[in-house]
Amino acid sequence: MKRVLVISYYWPPAGGSGVQRWTKFSKYLPSEGWQPVIYTPENPELSSVDMTLLDDIPAEAEIIRRPILEPYGIYRRLMGSNASTDMKTLIGNDAAKATGGEVNPISGGSKSWKQSLSLWIRGNLFVPDPRVWWLRPSVRFLKKYLKEHPVDAIVTTGPPQSMHLIGLKLHKATGIPWVADFRDPWTKMFYYKHLHLSKAADRKQHRMEKAVLDGASAVISVTPLVQREFQEMTRTPVVLITNGFDEDDYPDMSATGTDGLDNAMEFRVTHTGLFAEDGNPLTLWDALAEKCAADEAFKSALRIRLIGKVDEAIITAIEARGLGPNLVNLGYKPHNEAVAEQRSASMLILPLRQEPEYRNVLPGKIFEYLAARRPVLGIGQEDGAAAQVLADTRSGVMCNWDNAAGIRSAVDRAWSMHLAGQGRSSFPAFNPGDIERYTRRHLTHVLATLLNQL
Repeated sequence: MKRVLVISYYWPPAGGSGVQRWTKFSKYLPSEGWQPVIYTPENPELSSVDMTLLDDIPAEAEIIRRPILEPYGIYRRLMGSNASTDMKTLIGNDAAKATGGEVNPISGGSKSWKQSLSLWIRGNLFVPDPRVWWLRPSVRFLKKYLKEHPVDAIVTTGPPQSMHLIGLKLHKATGIPWVADFRDPWTKMFYYKHLHLSKAADRKQHRMEKAVLDGASAVISVTPLVQREFQEMTRTPVVLITNGFDEDDYPDMSATGTDGLDNAMEFRVTHTGLFAEDGNPLTLWDALAEKCAADEAFKSALRIRLIGKVDEAIITAIEARGLGPNLVNLGYKPHNEAVAEQRSASMLILPLRQEPEYRNVLPGKIFEYLAARRPVLGIGQEDGAAAQVLADTRSGVMCNWDNAAGIRSAVDRAWSMHLAGQGRSSFPAFNPGDIERYTRRHLTHVLATLLNQL
């Protein structure tokens, strides 16, 4: 069996879509003839913990955990466990999401001078990101490890983009084929412009990005629009391998029932995952409030179910429209419980962040929404990557943030479906088009094919 070294900051029991991506790849790689060797920190700053993901790690996987020096960890030890949100912006977008009032303090609303200072420090003193302190010790350790335990390929996955710098140095030192897997863009990431970068720091970020793109044996992008942008920047082949869903998480792919959850009579408008203020769908809340005012049956049945970390501004907006009694805020749930919530929804909502760069993004949850086979209402760029997936799979519709008529129409259609199935033991059938291309098994086959070619 061939061996692939995967360098990833996030690994179970950490939660989140970035963890799921490589946990699922590792699950299916052995069946493709590849043994995953995972190099990851033993003491990362985690935004969430999901012990259920441990079940997906195959027996063939080798896990190497090494210490990492975390800037926020140092600050917390000095200042105590009640360290302020201001300094949490130092640790990076992913970890900061679950540590304060804001889901994403980097691109949130107005900033205090302390938050602005923290962002300046993060952007200018930690380049490309706060995990850069792991670069030298990791390269030193892995060069020695690879001499004693050879591998056939190296994969780095980011963000944090420092993981790619580790891969670049190892590739130059060893000549082992190296793939840079970009779960998100680098300098064109939506929050990049909020980092208060100096001209020197900005130039350094772009130089690092260019060095990684040109130095890799191959580059992976998770969306076609980012794939196109990267390919315009380098001659290195850029391969599209999206995120996806695991069939094992949806054992009965044709099922439309409520997975044993109570209150099938409820009209459930469900969101799972991180819910940031810059994705607050105010037009949707307005539409739901208006329909409640006009239809007592709808008001009685409506449940807005939020699963995951939710920005306080979103809760405030819902309650301000008189929808507080209809709100069920469940907080973070393990992945298997989130999947059950998706399958019991009358309508799944997919609000995108109101950032121009988000046009190119495919949120990880969109693929699980497809597998849940419930109607999806996306709110964001109608010409973006997510809109294209919804259209291609006939899984739902994408409406711009201010498209009140389109949003009301989507709510009305989902409500009509709900009424048609009311009193049944299962929801009315909703079967999107071809979604098999997004199964984790198929996507791992695409990855293995790339590794075999290298």
